[in-house]
Amino acid sequence: MTTHSESETTTAPPDGGLLLDEARHRDGLDPLSARARDYVTDGTVHLNGNSLGPPRAGLPGEFENFVRGPWARSQVQGWFREGWLDLPRTIGDKLATLLGAAPGQVVVPGETTSTTLFNALVAACRLRGDRPVLLVEAASFPTDLYIAGSVARLLGRELVVESREGFDSFLSRNGSRVAAVVAAPVDFRTGERREIRSTTALCHAVGAVVVWDLSHATGALPVELDTEDVDLAIGCGYKYVGGGPGAPAFLYVASRLQPAVDFPLSGWHGHTSPFAMGPTFEPAPGIDRGRTGTPPVLSLVALNHALDPLIEVGIHPLRRRSRDLGEFFLECLESSRPDLLGQLVSPRDPDRRGGHLALRVPDAEKVEEALAGRGVLVDSRPPDLIRFAFAPLYVTHEQVLRAVRELDHAVNGAQ
Repeated sequence: MTTHSESETTTAPPDGGLLLDEARHRDGLDPLSARARDYVTDGTVHLNGNSLGPPRAGLPGEFENFVRGPWARSQVQGWFREGWLDLPRTIGDKLATLLGAAPGQVVVPGETTSTTLFNALVAACRLRGDRPVLLVEAASFPTDLYIAGSVARLLGRELVVESREGFDSFLSRNGSRVAAVVAAPVDFRTGERREIRSTTALCHAVGAVVVWDLSHATGALPVELDTEDVDLAIGCGYKYVGGGPGAPAFLYVASRLQPAVDFPLSGWHGHTSPFAMGPTFEPAPGIDRGRTGTPPVLSLVALNHALDPLIEVGIHPLRRRSRDLGEFFLECLESSRPDLLGQLVSPRDPDRRGGHLALRVPDAEKVEEALAGRGVLVDSRPPDLIRFAFAPLYVTHEQVLRAVRELDHAVNGAQ
């Protein structure tokens, strides 16, 4: 696999290339620009990292080293000799540095995001067993809505689905009836932010437990789970984190809740003595009780490899870079297609949005396909939105300019 620099795929426009000069100037000033060379892009602009981004160039070697090394060397004894059994917790502690959490509160159970959310949400409801309502925002990611509905049916709770505006007011009026709340700090369609601190404080003021879905924030947006007194949180490993297709999800449980939390999926790796093979489940102390079955080691190897540069750079520089790229996208759009800038559905204030922007574009799916044919990957969401994500380590200002120019061609072709 090879990587390509932007200069191989971008040419100066007839206007003299002022924006191109500016893009290259900004990339030259920012040392994070050089990180893009570490990812396998093959000349493609990846503005869909909020769905799935490219792998790091060293990943094939990482896999080969693992297969030829510890796997071949230790085989089944690798669980003990090579530390495979500890990976869910050690990788969880690495993720914790991106999440503003102290060690011992994040684990990678080895499950999908949906399964992990189910586990967390049932546990949250069990912490408030005397309350009948489960609250979720109507604009939540479909998984959150579906899982919340399933949990409500399973536990005999009342599911309340409220608009963004009605969410807080429902809590204020009916909070004493709410057992658990599902919320996300970034709207998956528009990128609009919901503040973790204020929403968590409102939930706690009425005695509700809040479960945060961090899938569209982790790796692109600072979250301070400990400082903001979050109860439980989950998130996926394949969006901005870059762990690859279907990378396992993570689970956060505040240390103050760990002794009391009761997960419905009581797998043997969550047992206090898993290899005792006892007939009765006894939950492990601490965050390990959130584990379920045998860890998917190859997936954890990929996730661990993806995390290294994110940890090395740090979440605040990552956020600064993502914000700069998004602002440059809007500057380029204002210069070339102000009509499209007028179709921005994301907040214009960068402090009020996450790592992506969304435009309302007719024939959005057709435009997405046209952009893919021109080497720019974005994703559309029905009925008419196109999302542009600015992953901080493999997107450059020059690529952003190229994407805006290709968007111009794609929209014209769809009209």
